[in-house]
Amino acid sequence: MQELAGKVVIVTGAASGIGRAIARAFAADGADVVAADVNAAGLAEIAGGAIVAAPTDVTDAAQVRELADTALQRFGRIDVLFNNAGLGWRRRIEEIEHGDFERMIAVHLFGAFHGLRAVLPAMRAQGYGRVVNTLSRGAEAHAPGWAAYGAAKAGLLALTRVAAAECEGVDILVNGMIPGPTRSGMMSGPNLQEPEAVVPSARWLATLPAGGPSGKVFWNMKEYRLFAAEGG
Repeated sequence: MQELAGKVVIVTGAASGIGRAIARAFAADGADVVAADVNAAGLAEIAGGAIVAAPTDVTDAAQVRELADTALQRFGRIDVLFNNAGLGWRRRIEEIEHGDFERMIAVHLFGAFHGLRAVLPAMRAQGYGRVVNTLSRGAEAHAPGWAAYGAAKAGLLALTRVAAAECEGVDILVNGMIPGPTRSGMMSGPNLQEPEAVVPSARWLATLPAGGPSGKVFWNMKEYRLFAAEGG
């Protein structure tokens, strides 16, 4: 895809699943990809060529800032940030061990916040940027076991909308992407799509034209209104 050729893209959670599929596809499209994950061994499997491995714990603000610095020092700009790092499990509130709820929020929500804070100054300076946050219908779940994951994704929705509002007037678009049920380290079983099925939507959001949508959520390139059923 010519739209991605020469772009500099940071993908978190890139060692496996959706993140790996996006990193490899974008590199094949001609982008320079800085692939981040806590799983250094998984990153090493895809590193090379247009993919630079950058082991990073997204819950650590200093490491995320170093990730952005790595991209800037190597390529001079950051065009796309894909906040995709995540983990997933379902437990009832009283069954959640001490620290596990906090870890869920830290990876999904704080990780994306650290990423935004690290890359937005560069995007503003260059007058261009695309940010994609991996969201989920779990944000609107009201069923047993969804407290941690749902809270994390609902918070990420709010962060997405606010970041988009703060970037108005600059060609920086911030949107959410719902992958749908996808085979990954977070999800297994029958009737799941492969991670590569998410690539067309990811590519579309990463290459939106100036004046494109911002602060929205998309599933298969169609807008999805989280909480619409509840009137939110």
